[in-house]
Amino acid sequence: MWSIIVWIIVGALAGWIASKIMKTDESMGAVANIVVGIIGAFLGGWLVGLFGIEIAEGEFNVPSILTAILGAVVLIAILKAVTGRRRV
Repeated sequence: MWSIIVWIIVGALAGWIASKIMKTDESMGAVANIVVGIIGAFLGGWLVGLFGIEIAEGEFNVPSILTAILGAVVLIAILKAVTGRRRV
């Protein structure tokens, strides 16, 4: 149960920060931030894994949050490129 709560908290935080960085915050709601943050965490974990960096999964720490933010920013950028819109 604790890991699900951690995923939601980290996802919400990462999605919100990524939406601020990508300037899409006003068009995204709380649920979208959580979803983008959680998917971004998986994407970020995969990306940093390509460089041989291991991030502890399911823990609430700075490297995990930074990895989730990185993945969420990449995800928002991909969504913007695919949809061709300035806002997600």
